[in-house]
Amino acid sequence: MTPVVRRRLLALARHLLLIAVSVLFMMPFYWMVSSALKDDNQILSLPIRWWPSPTRWENIPALMDYPGFPFFQMLWNSVFYAGSVTVGTVLSSALVAYGFARLRFPGRNALFMVTVSTLMIPPLIIFIPTYVLFKVMGLIGTYAPLIIPQFLGSAFFIFLLRQFFLTIPRELADAARVDGAGEFRIFAQIMLPLVRPALAVVAVFTYLYTWHDFFGPLIYLSNPDTYPLSLGLFAFHAQRTTEWALLMGASTLVTIPLIILFAFTQRYFLRGIALTGIKG
Repeated sequence: MTPVVRRRLLALARHLLLIAVSVLFMMPFYWMVSSALKDDNQILSLPIRWWPSPTRWENIPALMDYPGFPFFQMLWNSVFYAGSVTVGTVLSSALVAYGFARLRFPGRNALFMVTVSTLMIPPLIIFIPTYVLFKVMGLIGTYAPLIIPQFLGSAFFIFLLRQFFLTIPRELADAARVDGAGEFRIFAQIMLPLVRPALAVVAVFTYLYTWHDFFGPLIYLSNPDTYPLSLGLFAFHAQRTTEWALLMGASTLVTIPLIILFAFTQRYFLRGIALTGIKG
């Protein structure tokens, strides 16, 4: 067997293995989508029906109009919540990371170590004083307690973006200063475009985490009209534990926006992950 044939056979074997693993990981998603187009008898039938017959396309519009599950209202709540948190996290973390990476001031390294060390603090420890603070301010029941803290930066993302800023040659900023640019203009017009892949990683991770966040909305929100999809899906499941087709349909509707988001951002996201592995 020649080396060329051997390499091709190894490449074929690797691709076949990856395809098999991909199919395996896609099975739960396929079962969820197919179950959304079945009735309960088809879902629970033995042997398993892998394809709905007949296909109940009417399940999806019926679910969107289902009493107690205002899908479009909860979709807007989730988009607003996740989008606001993402904007706040990206902007604040990038600004703080730039300061730690490029600005010289007394105690910079010590302050950076304190910032990173906050990663070791369990979130539940700071939850009670945070809740009491927002209760005194009269903001319980709104999205303010969920969004405002995210405009104060995230320790992990500050660390990640700082490492990216450190890899940018200082000569670029020095040349901009010679031309009369201030620090904020250097940050906004020179540094941010150069760390765009890292910003994409921060944005996608933040959006995905916030979209699935359940604990925060459960604690701070009490009006069903303000529920995001994560909390609305839980309420829907608690009220209709045996309506499996509708439950699978609701789960599918919650998942589809994330698939669309990743489809549009995967190029920047994967590039940022690759650069993180090289530079981190």
